[in-house]
Amino acid sequence: MSLPKLYIPGPVDIAPETYAAMAEPIIGHRGGDFEALYASIQPNLKKIAGTERNVYLSTSSAWGVMEAAIRNLVQKKVLNLCCGAFSDKWYGVAKSCGKDAEKIQVEWGQAICPDAVRAKLKEGGFDTVTLVHNETSTGVLNPLAEIAKVVKSFPDVLLVVDTVSSFSAVPTPMDELGIDVLLAGVQKALALPPGLAIFGVSEAALERAKTTENRGYYFDFLEFAKADAGNNTPSTPCIALLYALRQKVNAIVEEGLENRYARHSKLNGMLNDWAAKYGLKNFAPAGAESQSLICLDNQDGRLDVPGFIKALRAKHNLLINGGYGKCKGITFRISNMGNETQESMTHLITCLDDVISDFIKA
Repeated sequence: MSLPKLYIPGPVDIAPETYAAMAEPIIGHRGGDFEALYASIQPNLKKIAGTERNVYLSTSSAWGVMEAAIRNLVQKKVLNLCCGAFSDKWYGVAKSCGKDAEKIQVEWGQAICPDAVRAKLKEGGFDTVTLVHNETSTGVLNPLAEIAKVVKSFPDVLLVVDTVSSFSAVPTPMDELGIDVLLAGVQKALALPPGLAIFGVSEAALERAKTTENRGYYFDFLEFAKADAGNNTPSTPCIALLYALRQKVNAIVEEGLENRYARHSKLNGMLNDWAAKYGLKNFAPAGAESQSLICLDNQDGRLDVPGFIKALRAKHNLLINGGYGKCKGITFRISNMGNETQESMTHLITCLDDVISDFIKA
Protein backbone atom coordinates (compact mmCIF):
# COMPACT_ATOMS: atom_id res chain seq x y z
CA MET A 1 0.00 0.00 0.00
CA SER A 2 1.18 3.53 -0.70
CA LEU A 3 1.97 5.93 2.11
CA PRO A 4 -1.11 7.54 3.68
CA LYS A 5 -2.46 11.00 2.97
CA LEU A 6 -1.61 13.13 5.98
CA TYR A 7 -4.21 14.82 8.13
CA ILE A 8 -1.80 15.14 11.06
CA PRO A 9 -0.76 18.47 12.64
CA GLY A 10 2.40 18.51 10.56
CA PRO A 11 4.02 17.80 8.28
CA VAL A 12 1.04 17.94 5.95
CA ASP A 13 0.48 16.88 2.37
CA ILE A 14 2.55 18.60 -0.31
CA ALA A 15 1.00 19.75 -3.60
CA PRO A 16 2.37 18.24 -6.83
CA GLU A 17 3.27 21.71 -8.12
CA THR A 18 5.37 22.27 -4.99
CA TYR A 19 7.27 19.04 -5.57
CA ALA A 20 7.75 20.09 -9.20
CA ALA A 21 9.25 23.40 -8.11
CA MET A 22 11.79 21.52 -5.98
CA ALA A 23 13.08 19.81 -9.13
CA GLU A 24 14.45 23.08 -10.51
CA PRO A 25 18.20 22.92 -11.22
CA ILE A 26 20.52 23.51 -8.28
CA ILE A 27 22.40 26.79 -8.50
CA GLY A 28 25.39 28.23 -6.71
CA HIS A 29 24.32 30.05 -3.59
CA ARG A 30 26.98 32.73 -3.77
CA GLY A 31 26.08 34.29 -7.09
CA GLY A 32 23.55 36.27 -9.02
CA ASP A 33 21.21 33.35 -9.76
CA PHE A 34 20.68 32.67 -6.07
CA GLU A 35 20.36 36.36 -5.26
CA ALA A 36 17.59 36.59 -7.85
CA LEU A 37 15.82 33.57 -6.33
CA TYR A 38 16.06 35.03 -2.81
CA ALA A 39 14.79 38.42 -3.97
CA SER A 40 11.89 36.85 -5.90
CA ILE A 41 10.57 35.19 -2.73
CA GLN A 42 10.51 38.33 -0.61
CA PRO A 43 7.59 40.43 -1.93
CA ASN A 44 4.88 37.82 -1.42
CA LEU A 45 6.46 36.37 1.72
CA LYS A 46 6.41 39.87 3.24
CA LYS A 47 2.74 40.26 2.30
CA ILE A 48 1.84 37.07 4.12
CA ALA A 49 3.89 38.05 7.17
CA GLY A 50 2.47 41.56 7.18
CA THR A 51 5.83 43.31 7.27
CA GLU A 52 7.77 45.87 5.26
CA ARG A 53 11.04 44.23 6.28
CA ASN A 54 12.60 41.27 4.49
CA VAL A 55 11.94 37.85 5.98
CA TYR A 56 15.03 35.79 6.70
CA LEU A 57 15.41 32.18 5.53
CA SER A 58 17.04 29.62 7.79
CA THR A 59 17.93 26.06 6.84
CA SER A 60 16.67 24.56 10.09
CA SER A 61 13.53 23.64 11.92
CA ALA A 62 11.60 26.39 13.67
CA TRP A 63 13.31 25.37 16.90
CA GLY A 64 16.58 26.73 15.55
CA VAL A 65 15.05 30.20 15.36
CA MET A 66 13.16 29.75 18.64
CA GLU A 67 16.45 29.09 20.42
CA ALA A 68 18.11 31.85 18.40
CA ALA A 69 15.57 34.37 19.68
CA ILE A 70 16.56 33.46 23.24
CA ARG A 71 20.28 33.72 22.49
CA ASN A 72 20.01 36.97 20.53
CA LEU A 73 17.53 38.90 22.65
CA VAL A 74 17.48 37.88 26.30
CA GLN A 75 19.83 40.00 28.39
CA LYS A 76 17.80 40.22 31.60
CA LYS A 77 14.94 37.73 31.87
CA VAL A 78 12.51 36.04 29.49
CA LEU A 79 8.83 35.39 30.20
CA ASN A 80 7.66 32.19 28.51
CA LEU A 81 3.90 31.87 28.00
CA CYS A 82 3.23 28.16 28.47
CA CYS A 83 0.03 26.31 27.55
CA GLY A 84 1.15 23.11 25.82
CA ALA A 85 4.06 20.96 24.71
CA PHE A 86 5.81 23.45 22.46
CA SER A 87 5.32 26.58 24.53
CA ASP A 88 6.38 24.66 27.65
CA LYS A 89 9.51 23.47 25.87
CA TRP A 90 10.50 27.06 25.06
CA TYR A 91 10.91 27.64 28.81
CA GLY A 92 13.19 24.61 29.02
CA VAL A 93 15.22 25.84 26.05
CA ALA A 94 15.66 29.25 27.69
CA LYS A 95 16.96 27.61 30.85
CA SER A 96 19.28 25.34 28.86
CA CYS A 97 20.73 28.45 27.20
CA GLY A 98 21.65 29.73 30.66
CA LYS A 99 19.07 32.52 30.60
CA ASP A 100 17.02 33.77 33.53
CA ALA A 101 13.48 32.63 32.71
CA GLU A 102 10.06 32.62 34.30
CA LYS A 103 6.80 31.33 32.93
CA ILE A 104 3.08 31.82 33.02
CA GLN A 105 1.79 28.25 33.08
CA VAL A 106 -1.83 27.42 32.33
CA GLU A 107 -3.41 24.00 32.08
CA TRP A 108 -3.03 22.29 28.73
CA GLY A 109 -6.18 23.04 26.80
CA GLN A 110 -6.43 26.59 28.14
CA ALA A 111 -5.36 29.82 26.45
CA ILE A 112 -2.97 32.47 27.76
CA CYS A 113 -4.78 35.37 29.44
CA PRO A 114 -3.52 38.83 28.39
CA ASP A 115 -4.28 40.22 31.86
CA ALA A 116 -2.01 37.61 33.40
CA VAL A 117 0.76 38.71 31.04
CA ARG A 118 0.27 42.32 32.06
CA ALA A 119 0.36 41.47 35.75
CA LYS A 120 3.55 39.45 35.38
CA LEU A 121 5.34 42.08 33.31
CA LYS A 122 4.44 44.71 35.90
CA GLU A 123 6.67 42.84 38.33
CA GLY A 124 9.58 44.11 36.24
CA GLY A 125 12.89 42.65 35.15
CA PHE A 126 11.74 41.10 31.87
CA ASP A 127 13.09 42.09 28.45
CA THR A 128 11.58 39.34 26.22
CA VAL A 129 8.30 37.41 25.96
CA THR A 130 7.77 34.19 23.96
CA LEU A 131 4.39 33.05 22.67
CA VAL A 132 3.29 30.03 20.66
CA HIS A 133 0.35 31.44 18.71
CA ASN A 134 -1.29 28.15 17.71
CA GLU A 135 -0.42 25.31 20.10
CA THR A 136 -0.76 22.14 18.02
CA SER A 137 -0.47 19.85 21.05
CA THR A 138 -3.78 21.18 22.41
CA GLY A 139 -5.53 22.88 19.49
CA VAL A 140 -5.49 26.24 21.30
CA LEU A 141 -5.22 29.49 19.36
CA ASN A 142 -3.88 32.12 21.75
CA PRO A 143 -5.16 35.75 21.54
CA LEU A 144 -2.21 37.15 19.61
CA ALA A 145 -3.44 40.71 19.07
CA GLU A 146 -4.44 41.16 22.72
CA ILE A 147 -1.18 39.74 24.07
CA ALA A 148 0.87 41.80 21.62
CA LYS A 149 -0.93 44.95 22.78
CA VAL A 150 -0.05 44.16 26.39
CA VAL A 151 3.60 43.46 25.64
CA LYS A 152 3.95 46.60 23.54
CA SER A 153 2.77 48.66 26.52
CA PHE A 154 6.11 47.77 28.15
CA PRO A 155 8.58 49.67 25.91
CA ASP A 156 11.72 47.65 26.62
CA VAL A 157 10.12 44.20 26.27
CA LEU A 158 10.42 42.37 22.95
CA LEU A 159 7.80 39.90 21.70
CA VAL A 160 8.74 36.65 19.93
CA VAL A 161 5.91 34.68 18.32
CA ASP A 162 5.92 31.13 16.93
CA THR A 163 3.39 30.98 14.07
CA VAL A 164 4.41 27.55 12.74
CA SER A 165 0.84 26.28 12.40
CA SER A 166 -0.94 29.61 11.97
CA PHE A 167 1.19 31.46 9.41
CA SER A 168 -1.02 31.95 6.30
CA ALA A 169 -3.96 30.13 7.95
CA VAL A 170 -5.04 33.11 10.07
CA PRO A 171 -3.81 36.74 10.07
CA THR A 172 -0.46 37.32 11.79
CA PRO A 173 0.38 40.92 10.80
CA MET A 174 3.87 41.44 12.19
CA ASP A 175 4.26 45.19 11.79
CA GLU A 176 0.70 46.10 12.76
CA LEU A 177 0.92 44.11 16.00
CA GLY A 178 4.46 45.21 16.83
CA ILE A 179 5.88 41.70 16.87
CA ASP A 180 9.68 41.72 17.17
CA VAL A 181 10.36 38.20 15.90
CA LEU A 182 7.73 36.36 13.85
CA LEU A 183 8.86 32.83 13.02
CA ALA A 184 7.51 29.72 11.35
CA GLY A 185 8.65 26.35 10.15
CA VAL A 186 7.27 25.62 6.70
CA GLN A 187 5.95 22.06 7.15
CA LYS A 188 2.60 22.97 8.70
CA ALA A 189 0.30 25.76 7.50
CA LEU A 190 2.61 26.60 4.57
CA ALA A 191 2.47 22.98 3.38
CA LEU A 192 6.12 22.58 2.39
CA PRO A 193 8.51 19.74 3.25
CA PRO A 194 10.31 20.16 6.60
CA GLY A 195 13.75 21.69 6.83
CA LEU A 196 13.27 25.45 6.41
CA ALA A 197 12.33 28.19 8.86
CA ILE A 198 11.31 31.74 8.01
CA PHE A 199 11.49 34.67 10.38
CA GLY A 200 11.06 38.42 10.48
CA VAL A 201 13.06 40.55 12.90
CA SER A 202 12.21 44.10 13.95
CA GLU A 203 14.72 46.94 14.07
CA ALA A 204 14.40 46.96 17.87
CA ALA A 205 15.32 43.27 17.99
CA LEU A 206 18.35 43.82 15.77
CA GLU A 207 19.47 46.68 18.01
CA ARG A 208 19.12 44.44 21.05
CA ALA A 209 21.13 41.69 19.37
CA LYS A 210 24.03 44.09 18.78
CA THR A 211 24.65 44.30 22.51
CA THR A 212 23.91 40.65 23.37
CA GLU A 213 26.94 38.48 24.02
CA ASN A 214 27.43 34.84 23.00
CA ARG A 215 24.94 34.86 20.13
CA GLY A 216 26.96 32.22 18.30
CA TYR A 217 27.24 32.28 14.52
CA TYR A 218 24.74 30.02 12.73
CA PHE A 219 21.69 31.75 14.22
CA ASP A 220 23.13 35.21 14.79
CA PHE A 221 20.44 37.70 13.77
CA LEU A 222 23.08 40.20 12.69
CA GLU A 223 24.61 37.66 10.31
CA PHE A 224 21.18 37.12 8.76
CA ALA A 225 20.68 40.87 8.40
CA LYS A 226 24.09 41.31 6.79
CA ALA A 227 23.52 38.48 4.32
CA ASP A 228 19.98 39.67 3.58
CA ALA A 229 21.32 43.05 2.48
CA GLY A 230 22.88 41.17 -0.44
CA ASN A 231 19.86 38.89 -1.04
CA ASN A 232 21.56 35.92 0.55
CA THR A 233 21.80 33.71 3.62
CA PRO A 234 24.72 33.49 6.08
CA SER A 235 25.22 29.75 5.53
CA THR A 236 24.52 27.25 2.78
CA PRO A 237 20.74 27.18 2.18
CA CYS A 238 18.52 24.30 1.10
CA ILE A 239 17.96 25.61 -2.42
CA ALA A 240 15.27 23.09 -3.36
CA LEU A 241 13.14 24.26 -0.44
CA LEU A 242 13.56 27.87 -1.51
CA TYR A 243 12.22 27.01 -4.95
CA ALA A 244 9.29 25.38 -3.16
CA LEU A 245 8.81 28.42 -0.94
CA ARG A 246 8.69 30.72 -3.95
CA GLN A 247 6.05 28.55 -5.58
CA LYS A 248 4.01 28.42 -2.39
CA VAL A 249 4.03 32.12 -1.48
CA ASN A 250 3.12 33.00 -5.06
CA ALA A 251 0.21 30.54 -4.92
CA ILE A 252 -0.99 31.92 -1.59
CA VAL A 253 -1.04 35.50 -2.83
CA GLU A 254 -2.78 34.36 -6.02
CA GLU A 255 -5.44 32.63 -3.90
CA GLY A 256 -5.76 35.80 -1.82
CA LEU A 257 -5.00 35.99 1.89
CA GLU A 258 -8.60 36.65 2.90
CA ASN A 259 -9.75 33.72 0.75
CA ARG A 260 -7.12 31.50 2.35
CA TYR A 261 -8.16 32.51 5.87
CA ALA A 262 -11.81 31.90 4.98
CA ARG A 263 -10.98 28.49 3.50
CA HIS A 264 -9.19 27.37 6.66
CA SER A 265 -12.08 28.61 8.81
CA LYS A 266 -14.66 26.80 6.68
CA LEU A 267 -12.75 23.51 6.66
CA ASN A 268 -12.17 23.71 10.39
CA GLY A 269 -15.91 24.27 10.82
CA MET A 270 -16.57 21.09 8.85
CA LEU A 271 -14.44 19.13 11.31
CA ASN A 272 -16.21 20.68 14.27
CA ASP A 273 -19.60 19.82 12.76
CA TRP A 274 -18.44 16.23 12.23
CA ALA A 275 -17.26 15.97 15.84
CA ALA A 276 -20.53 17.37 17.16
CA LYS A 277 -22.45 14.54 15.44
CA TYR A 278 -20.72 12.09 17.78
CA GLY A 279 -20.78 14.24 20.91
CA LEU A 280 -17.03 14.86 20.70
CA LYS A 281 -15.98 18.18 22.17
CA ASN A 282 -13.13 20.50 21.28
CA PHE A 283 -10.28 20.30 23.81
CA ALA A 284 -9.70 24.04 23.41
CA PRO A 285 -12.07 26.47 25.17
CA ALA A 286 -14.78 28.27 23.20
CA GLY A 287 -13.29 31.25 21.37
CA ALA A 288 -9.75 29.88 21.49
CA GLU A 289 -10.03 27.04 18.98
CA SER A 290 -7.33 26.57 16.37
CA GLN A 291 -8.41 27.22 12.80
CA SER A 292 -5.80 24.93 11.25
CA LEU A 293 -6.53 21.73 13.17
CA ILE A 294 -8.99 20.31 15.65
CA CYS A 295 -7.98 18.70 18.94
CA LEU A 296 -10.83 16.61 20.34
CA ASP A 297 -11.34 15.70 23.99
CA ASN A 298 -11.50 11.99 24.78
CA GLN A 299 -10.95 12.13 28.53
CA ASP A 300 -14.08 10.03 29.05
CA GLY A 301 -12.57 7.25 26.95
CA ARG A 302 -15.64 6.95 24.70
CA LEU A 303 -13.49 6.51 21.62
CA ASP A 304 -10.85 3.83 21.15
CA VAL A 305 -8.44 6.33 19.62
CA PRO A 306 -5.58 3.93 18.70
CA GLY A 307 -8.01 1.50 17.10
CA PHE A 308 -9.81 4.29 15.24
CA ILE A 309 -6.57 5.73 13.86
CA LYS A 310 -5.29 2.29 12.85
CA ALA A 311 -8.55 1.37 11.11
CA LEU A 312 -8.74 4.70 9.24
CA ARG A 313 -5.29 4.08 7.81
CA ALA A 314 -5.88 0.41 7.05
CA LYS A 315 -9.22 0.94 5.31
CA HIS A 316 -8.82 4.36 3.69
CA ASN A 317 -5.06 5.11 3.82
CA LEU A 318 -5.62 8.37 5.73
CA LEU A 319 -3.58 9.32 8.80
CA ILE A 320 -4.70 11.41 11.77
CA ASN A 321 -2.89 11.80 15.12
CA GLY A 322 -3.56 10.86 18.69
CA GLY A 323 -2.73 13.14 21.59
CA TYR A 324 0.74 14.59 22.17
CA GLY A 325 2.77 14.72 25.36
CA LYS A 326 0.55 15.03 28.44
CA CYS A 327 -2.49 14.82 26.13
CA LYS A 328 -1.55 11.39 24.82
CA GLY A 329 -4.46 9.05 25.39
CA ILE A 330 -6.99 11.77 26.19
CA THR A 331 -7.17 13.68 22.88
CA PHE A 332 -6.79 13.15 19.15
CA ARG A 333 -6.04 15.67 16.41
CA ILE A 334 -7.04 16.20 12.79
CA SER A 335 -5.48 18.84 10.54
CA ASN A 336 -7.23 20.98 7.94
CA MET A 337 -4.25 23.20 7.15
CA GLY A 338 -2.30 23.87 3.99
CA ASN A 339 -3.71 22.63 0.70
CA GLU A 340 -6.95 21.03 1.93
CA THR A 341 -10.18 21.82 0.11
CA GLN A 342 -13.87 21.31 0.70
CA GLU A 343 -13.66 18.22 -1.53
CA SER A 344 -10.73 16.69 0.34
CA MET A 345 -12.30 17.36 3.73
CA THR A 346 -15.62 15.90 2.57
CA HIS A 347 -13.77 12.74 1.56
CA LEU A 348 -11.98 12.62 4.92
CA ILE A 349 -15.24 13.04 6.83
CA THR A 350 -16.91 10.30 4.77
CA CYS A 351 -14.06 7.98 5.68
CA LEU A 352 -14.17 9.00 9.36
CA ASP A 353 -17.91 8.21 9.38
CA ASP A 354 -17.25 4.85 7.77
CA VAL A 355 -14.86 3.76 10.52
CA ILE A 356 -15.89 5.43 13.76
CA SER A 357 -18.94 3.33 14.64
CA ASP A 358 -16.77 0.33 15.49
CA PHE A 359 -14.71 2.32 17.99
CA ILE A 360 -17.05 4.73 19.80
CA LYS A 361 -19.38 3.98 22.69
CA ALA A 362 -22.96 5.20 22.48
